[in-house]
Amino acid sequence: MLGGVFIIKAVKVTKPFEIQIVDIEKPVIKKESDVLIKITSGGICGSDIGIYNGTNSLAVYPRIIGHEFGGIVVEAGSGVTQLKAGDKVAVDPVVSCGECYACGIGRYNVCSTLEVRGVHRDGGFTEYIVVDEKQAHKFHKDYDVSLLSLVEPYTIGMQINNRANISMRDNVLILGSGPIGICAMQVAKSRGAKVMICDLVNERLEKAKEMGADEIVLVSEDNLDERIYAFTKGNGIPVIVDTVCTTESFEQSVNRVCPAGRVVVLGLKNQPSQITMAEITKKEVTIVGSRLSCRCFDDVIKAFEEEKLNPRQLKTAEFHYSEVQSAFDLIQKSPQGVLKVVLRFDT
Repeated sequence: MLGGVFIIKAVKVTKPFEIQIVDIEKPVIKKESDVLIKITSGGICGSDIGIYNGTNSLAVYPRIIGHEFGGIVVEAGSGVTQLKAGDKVAVDPVVSCGECYACGIGRYNVCSTLEVRGVHRDGGFTEYIVVDEKQAHKFHKDYDVSLLSLVEPYTIGMQINNRANISMRDNVLILGSGPIGICAMQVAKSRGAKVMICDLVNERLEKAKEMGADEIVLVSEDNLDERIYAFTKGNGIPVIVDTVCTTESFEQSVNRVCPAGRVVVLGLKNQPSQITMAEITKKEVTIVGSRLSCRCFDDVIKAFEEEKLNPRQLKTAEFHYSEVQSAFDLIQKSPQGVLKVVLRFDT
């Protein structure tokens, strides 16, 4: 406490390549629907690395980073009905207006004035945070507090599966075996789909195989088209998820998907691609974007608790938040061997 104000610690990127542990005021409940959460864990994402490297065009400095985080409720506003002190929660970092067309049809993840904690506004890499009750999603069973932050990346995988309507009848090809590709793969497997995943990095492919992929393809050594033919018994691949997010990978996805197939696009690049409308029309391909997640947190938490998804396998390493520089150094020095690094916020 300083001058009657409680001081807590937070992880802040003050400018590109400068990350600090700073003192901030402990947040307090201001609205009836607010909950105060003691953060227990935060997952470092590629977008956090982008803010640190100065390559994330959406961020403004200085910024308390972190959009993957969870913790324990310590206080609830007078109007809160679904949460109480002691509840373990994961927090949806998406902040929407609630009034635009997208919000009006329940798709708040593409709100016209969308903000994400840790990017557009200060995030969850701090000892305490206040959020609206509707953004905090409750665990119903006791759960490892170091894994609460991993709900968010799995919601991205869940959203991908929802957008593509992936089910047990599907063969799925995922381009890229990074954290999001693996999360999408595990969700697809939990739905009974068969999943092939490809990459240029053998270490990540081996991890994907360990975590449930039916087949892995090292595209620098294997012929992907031949592998797809064998995987689908010549029927072609009906679902392709592009987590590589280049113009080339998008073009290849549309060209490779079978008639009546679906392609899920995650990329945010502005470069135009060379796709002819005939390629889409002749096969009647469905192309959908997938951004963040929408109403996926409770489903992921249930899958965690029922052990249909295994977040522990996704966690490569764990650091105390005071060692955040070491955590970032590990990710940047060994990107091929790292899936998810988690920060602990215990005292």
